[in-house]
Amino acid sequence: MEKFFAGDYPGPAFEFLGAAHLGALFLIVLLNLYLLRYKKADEKTRSRVRWTMAIILWLNEIAWHAWNYAVGRWTIQEMLPLHLCSVLVWTGAIMLMTKNYHIYEFMYLMGIGGAIQALATPDLGIYGYPHFRFFQTFLSHGLIVTSAIYMTVVEGFRPTWKSLWRVFIWVNVYAGIVFLINSAIGSNYLFINHKPPTASLLDVLPDWPIYIIFLELIGLLTVFLLYLPFAFKDWRAKVVENRSNASRLKDISN
Repeated sequence: MEKFFAGDYPGPAFEFLGAAHLGALFLIVLLNLYLLRYKKADEKTRSRVRWTMAIILWLNEIAWHAWNYAVGRWTIQEMLPLHLCSVLVWTGAIMLMTKNYHIYEFMYLMGIGGAIQALATPDLGIYGYPHFRFFQTFLSHGLIVTSAIYMTVVEGFRPTWKSLWRVFIWVNVYAGIVFLINSAIGSNYLFINHKPPTASLLDVLPDWPIYIIFLELIGLLTVFLLYLPFAFKDWRAKVVENRSNASRLKDISN
């Protein structure tokens, strides 16, 4: 148990696309497929599922903060809940408990893309399986994705065209506020003031501030791609409606 929570973990380091990484991703996929069975469940049952995920999200995040404090790594420059996924953990739980649609818009359009990137390329360093940090990372980001998919498929929520622009505008407003906070306390939340010191996907982009423009474009493309299935569904419904109307007019004219 001491090794499980160790700050200087003596076990194996995280291996990108290793057996533990792929296994964790596989389990997240299985969880999402399993939860689809609740699509036909009654509201009381679905509510229990939502509250369970919400409580796990919060407990997991609290444990993350407690661990960092215990090993002497909790600082305002690193641990304030200002990174996008941290915000979505706290607000996502509220969404699950209250079925708040406006939070859902952010969870679906920003949470899925951001969390999938974190799951695909987690910044775990020396903390491989079976360290606490390994489980905490995949549980946190996995439930962000799962919560958004659950609310979409099981609860019947969906983003609209206006959702894209609401989310895009408010995320930029939030990023501006975080930039000011970073400048005041010497932090780098959202990696908006400079690139992270460790290797990341940002390394392939130009230097600050140009990479911010690329992030804006990538973010905009991501929300458009996530909205695409619903746009296609609306287009098909419109085509069917137009054909039905045309058929009725033809019958009337005859």
